[in-house]
Amino acid sequence: MNINKRIDTLDYLRGFALMGIILVNIIPLLSVNLPSPHTLETTYWRFLYLFVEGRFYTIFTFLFGVGFYIFITRANAKGKNGYVLFLRRMIALLIMGLVHVRFHPGEALTVYAICGLIILPFYKAHKVVNLVFGSAMLIVLAIFSFKLFMVIPLMLLGIAAGQFHLFEELSKKRNKIILFTSIMLGLSILGLIYQYQYAPVVFGHGSEVDFLTTQRFFNIGISIGPIISAFYVGLFVLLLQSSFFQKVLSPLKSYGRMALTNYISQTAFIYLVGNMLNLFNNITYIQSLYICLTIYIIQLIFTTIWLHFFRFGPLEWIWKVVTYLEIPPLRKREKII
Repeated sequence: MNINKRIDTLDYLRGFALMGIILVNIIPLLSVNLPSPHTLETTYWRFLYLFVEGRFYTIFTFLFGVGFYIFITRANAKGKNGYVLFLRRMIALLIMGLVHVRFHPGEALTVYAICGLIILPFYKAHKVVNLVFGSAMLIVLAIFSFKLFMVIPLMLLGIAAGQFHLFEELSKKRNKIILFTSIMLGLSILGLIYQYQYAPVVFGHGSEVDFLTTQRFFNIGISIGPIISAFYVGLFVLLLQSSFFQKVLSPLKSYGRMALTNYISQTAFIYLVGNMLNLFNNITYIQSLYICLTIYIIQLIFTTIWLHFFRFGPLEWIWKVVTYLEIPPLRKREKII
């Protein structure tokens, strides 16, 4: 492993995951109104809970595990104490999360910081142990739809992915990636067909049967979430093997490099728009999509410009300062011709 070179694929995937996360997070933050039956709102609602909810958060969590392994490994390779650095890193993340959670009760940073400390002993575990234990735990928790507790096994699988060097020399693994993605596609289709059978027609004020059907719809979505997430990752990695898609999707790489800044600023933008336009309890699902698209544009442009002049995102820089207890240069040095 090159101890200095970033793995671009991981940045692309982080950016991709963030774009899905906001579509779900905006719903409770603005108290979006439930859709009326047989409308475009209903169609979008079903799209969210079939293809987005629990899919992108799963990817983001898995990538946290990958990043955990890479961070400690590279720190140790540079002669530093990776465990101490990671501990400070998680404390800083927890503090940011505790501030963020006041505005976004469902936020992930506090959960990640706590779980990051829990998985610390697994860094030295054998890669097969992390793979088997993480997979078994995830399957059991997914069957019972315990969404919150799925964070730990997803991170363990991320650690295993790092230990197996899964995201290195991907061009040599193309056939295996195609096979994996094809299998996940088949399983995803079967799972989505099964989930769709329970898609609700009445929202909010139906009978007890309607409520139970809707709950079943949600639970199935949680259970099959990791499978669909795995398909998304496989497909996205395959696309990135093409220089054309690398160029087209390059804004996502910058978006992912500033994942912490963009994740927290998503909440800030949502609250800003909600207060300025009085949107709380006064907005539809489709309108929430329009807001997300606008935030995408603003953040992608800002991120691209910012990283043209600076080495890190604003919050990433602060995070780095607290982690290493030193002040790294923020601005990029101009190249001397």
